[in-house]
Amino acid sequence: MTDTSYTIVELLGDGISAELSQSVHRIAESLPFRLSFVPVDLSDEARCKGGTDCYDEAVALMLEHGTSIKYPTATTRESPNKVLRDRCKFAVIHRPVSTIPGIENNFTKSIDIDVVRIATGGTYEDAGRRVGPDTAVSLRVISKGPCKHASRFAFRLAMLRGKGVVSTSKWTIQKETDGLFEEVAARVAKDYPTIPYRKELFDALLAGLIMNPDRYGVIVTPNEYGDFLSDTACGLIGSIGLGDSASYAFDDDGQITTAMFDPAGGTAPDIAGQDLANPTAALLAMANMLRHLGEVKAADALKASLLAALADGEKTRDIGGTLGTKAFTETVAKRLESQLASA
Repeated sequence: MTDTSYTIVELLGDGISAELSQSVHRIAESLPFRLSFVPVDLSDEARCKGGTDCYDEAVALMLEHGTSIKYPTATTRESPNKVLRDRCKFAVIHRPVSTIPGIENNFTKSIDIDVVRIATGGTYEDAGRRVGPDTAVSLRVISKGPCKHASRFAFRLAMLRGKGVVSTSKWTIQKETDGLFEEVAARVAKDYPTIPYRKELFDALLAGLIMNPDRYGVIVTPNEYGDFLSDTACGLIGSIGLGDSASYAFDDDGQITTAMFDPAGGTAPDIAGQDLANPTAALLAMANMLRHLGEVKAADALKASLLAALADGEKTRDIGGTLGTKAFTETVAKRLESQLASA
């Protein structure tokens, strides 16, 4: 093991959170460098007892250390994800989705996309209000800053992946809000003349993704559209629980200042503590986190080890296997150790 060490803020949650954390820690033991975890309890019980204190602690540590991994939290009085998003000023959410060999699904083609979603604005900022007994109204906001951050992130990602960029919205209907987003995306595209770029209406893109998924690489889109799209894409590969997510905040120069990585699935309280949780999404989030830290070799080795285990039928019961959470994690850890040793 090298002397290299990274401090990771670990945001603990509810349901299967503890088991996912154990999986991440086991994988960390197999890495050739040290991950020093700083835990913060964001479980529903902790939030009930501590009020905003637990958020204050979490945000202070996230801003101090820059990198965090979060596990599923129950949305009760408030959404912890939204609180962290607002207080850390996350502007972009990245969700990679690709077909995983060895996992059955109802989709006959292969998909390999990166959904880059504006993390703020859209219809999610305003719960709305009633206007008389028969009418309700809400405000929809699109801001230039997050549009620019998301577009830049999408094009930089496309450069790394050798893909093109598609911006998508309903600009023909939402002419001012979605129109502003598309204007910004098109302006940023001019700074990346070698990257193929086009825009598509969101409803047409959903159909196109299903009929011709090979036409799509990196997709950048406003908040709610990205939410719909990433869950739809996860459904195509077999389960929402197979998706991972990353949230980013940026400085004025477009450099990442704070990053949070998390599995996109829920708390699954019905299976918590029974060694039934599938840690695939948490480990994919971990691999993405390692890449962000600059440990590209370890990130690639972890993802390759995870996918190889699944392809060989070594998987958890929810996706047709026989392994429990701990046994599956151990399988991936051993494969990772072997791959790193031979590299």
